[in-house]
Amino acid sequence: MITLPEPLREIIARHGLSASKALGQNFILDRQLLSRIALIPGLGASDVVYEVGPGPGGLTRALLDTGAKVIAVERDRRCIPALVELHNDFPTRFELIEGDAMEIDERSAVGEGAHIVANLPYNVGTALLLRWLAGPWPPWWRSLTLMFQREVAERIVAKEGSDHYGRLAIAAQWRCEARIAMAVHRSAFTPPPKVASAVVHLRPAAEPEGIDLATLERLTAAAFGQRRKMLRQSLRGVPGALDGLAALGIDQARRAETVAVADFVALARILSA
Repeated sequence: MITLPEPLREIIARHGLSASKALGQNFILDRQLLSRIALIPGLGASDVVYEVGPGPGGLTRALLDTGAKVIAVERDRRCIPALVELHNDFPTRFELIEGDAMEIDERSAVGEGAHIVANLPYNVGTALLLRWLAGPWPPWWRSLTLMFQREVAERIVAKEGSDHYGRLAIAAQWRCEARIAMAVHRSAFTPPPKVASAVVHLRPAAEPEGIDLATLERLTAAAFGQRRKMLRQSLRGVPGALDGLAALGIDQARRAETVAVADFVALARILSA
């Protein structure tokens, strides 16, 4: 049942909270905006959500209002009392873990099939995303709904030929469907960050067969490490890469940013074999 919650601004004031610059925090106070974010993954009463960095619990409550169960991890001890109050309101559907998301064994703590939803701290957002994209496939999570700086969001969903296209796009898209679900103006946050933000939604897709992840990562690191150089130069240190380009009919005079994700996957498959 949807309750009438205490305004977030009052919760923050009552607990003496303020966004920590060191932790990369920016709070969203707009309940309607938080509800829109919570609706993106299409949650239901049988779903479990894993939330990183709930802060004072604004997005957490919006997620709970969908009927889903929420397991949240928070490292900022100042926010724990406000989250304990939220647990008291939803004792069977809200579980709080005090700790660092980068150090948690998520499969054990959360289980299989959870949706990850988070207004990620800017200083660890990309590292957490790459962690969730790596490892065995299909992953333990069902979807990712994550807030990033707008520039980072554009890098995640970028297509070949764009200025934002690079290693992060390939890491996200080679076995996921990725889209920007919502743009968020800087004025929505307290305090307002210097840049605009966006919510990215990712769903796992079938993993291409015959690909070794380490090989793909090594290939893209070489290709984009010298992105202004032609492939014949940037990939000459990767054994078999130039022969693979020839076998695929990819012009070695092209630059990495013009090569589609599917072509990098095809080249990685040759090198993996």
